[in-house]
Amino acid sequence: MTSYKLIESLERNPIIAAVHDGDFDAALASPAEVIFYLKASLLTVRERVLAAHGAGKIILVHIDLAEGIGKDRAGIAFLAECGVDGIISTRTQLLRYAKETGLVAVQRFFTLDSQGLESIEETLTNPVSDLIELMPGVIGKTISRFSKGDIPLIAGGLIETKAEVTTALQCGALAVSTGKRALWCID
Repeated sequence: MTSYKLIESLERNPIIAAVHDGDFDAALASPAEVIFYLKASLLTVRERVLAAHGAGKIILVHIDLAEGIGKDRAGIAFLAECGVDGIISTRTQLLRYAKETGLVAVQRFFTLDSQGLESIEETLTNPVSDLIELMPGVIGKTISRFSKGDIPLIAGGLIETKAEVTTALQCGALAVSTGKRALWCID
């Protein structure tokens, strides 16, 4: 899968279903075209990927939160073999491995303070990711600052209302990721 296909999907429907196992079936039934699988397990990831693809969804695994899957080149290769479309990580090296394997790479950043913002800017001088996700996603000022770059931006975290979705999109985010089921179906 290419980043172009992911971006095209997010342009059609900018809501990403960010899920754990308990919400996975609801995400499959939702209009969301993209799933961020936050707590993948070595024991179930293959069947989850098959279910997602069977429902016409794009699925990315958050490797940092995955259980039983190595946070290394072999773990990335395993996920690629399982058919995931991409990974999400805060770790630049894992994103490099993902790109080498042909997976889409989403780098997650936490915007906690001004030092963190400087670190993000430094990392983006030599980007390895296809998209970046800023957390929390309810921070319009930060979204505006980083959405002007060459890498499409996803706003995630703490998004609980339609107004917050709208604000993030108006500030320049390509899409938002949220675990709030009611938001997966908004227009």
